[in-house]
Amino acid sequence: MHVVHDGTGGDVQGFTRARMSHLRYVRCVKKLWALAQRLWVFKTTAQRHQKVMEEEKPWALISEVGGDGLLEDVTDVLTRHFHIISHRDFLQNPRLHGPRIRAVFQWNAQPVAEPALLALLPSLKVVANGGVGVDHLDVGYINSVGVKVTNTPAVVSSATADMAMGLLLASARRIVEGHQVAVDPKAAAPIANNLLGVEVTGSTLGIIGMGDIGYKIAQRSKGFDMKILYHNRKRRSVEDERAVGATYCPNVDELLQGSDFVMVAVNLTPETTGLIGHRELLLMKPTATLVNVSRGLVVDQDALVKALLCGSIRAAALDVTHPEPLPRDHPLLSLPNVLITPHVGTHTYATTRRMVQMMADSALAVIQGQVVPNEVTAK
Repeated sequence: MHVVHDGTGGDVQGFTRARMSHLRYVRCVKKLWALAQRLWVFKTTAQRHQKVMEEEKPWALISEVGGDGLLEDVTDVLTRHFHIISHRDFLQNPRLHGPRIRAVFQWNAQPVAEPALLALLPSLKVVANGGVGVDHLDVGYINSVGVKVTNTPAVVSSATADMAMGLLLASARRIVEGHQVAVDPKAAAPIANNLLGVEVTGSTLGIIGMGDIGYKIAQRSKGFDMKILYHNRKRRSVEDERAVGATYCPNVDELLQGSDFVMVAVNLTPETTGLIGHRELLLMKPTATLVNVSRGLVVDQDALVKALLCGSIRAAALDVTHPEPLPRDHPLLSLPNVLITPHVGTHTYATTRRMVQMMADSALAVIQGQVVPNEVTAK
């Protein structure tokens, strides 16, 4: 049996389907438009929030980017939280910039936090120092004008301890001299007969200053089976001593007399200034090496020159001097048994970045009225 269609029903069904499809399309477009509007509102709000956040960032003074100032690759750590201005740009218009500076970030002791500068910074809350030592700062005066001081302890310890062991090894095994001989076009074989060094493995290391850096040096020296003597204002715990096999010397003379390598890792204070002088150098073995990673003023450099010239000690390896750099005619620079590096104990990319992050965190804590980590106060 056949059903005959006149076409009318098919046209109606087709029209209905088309209309339904059009309605679905319209609804879809409306939904997409509504979504686009919400996204636009969200983006606009986020941009406004970002703008407000940027405007609310505190201002901070730095020495410079590059050169002796902050490494360019780490400035993003500061700009995430601060508007930064260089000392040079600041001096172009101190009246404009001075009142909005809330923090000074010191790197390589720059910019100098002297009274003349602080007087131009009425809103200053904190001087954040990159490094542990603050002997270049008049902390008492800075505190007296209502400004806090912070430093970056602990974070520098591993890199400094690495450098200390590097200096010890380079001096003992005459690595720099070996390199110079190896690349000398005039050198003739055999070239190593005159490069005999001293044994590090099994020798005695005396550490003066068993703080965080000193202890990390002890940990590293344990890998060389070194006997460890140490002198410190406060004796470490029995557990600490056992962990590195260290023996406490209440009297520094005992350490000086018994050590093949004397490592100085103290903070510079009035008590430690000139800690190693004529007397102390004469107590050391004539085969001993002095390694200094603390501050140049801890060692009497005139006495050190005499000791090295007359053979009271074998050698010296120094990452610090006074001043830095030494005058180009200073006798330490011409002695063959001296190894000097330009105060680069903390100079690794990772440590530098951690130091700058710690500076930023401490400064923000001061500005926001929070508990201040790593605050330094006048003693």
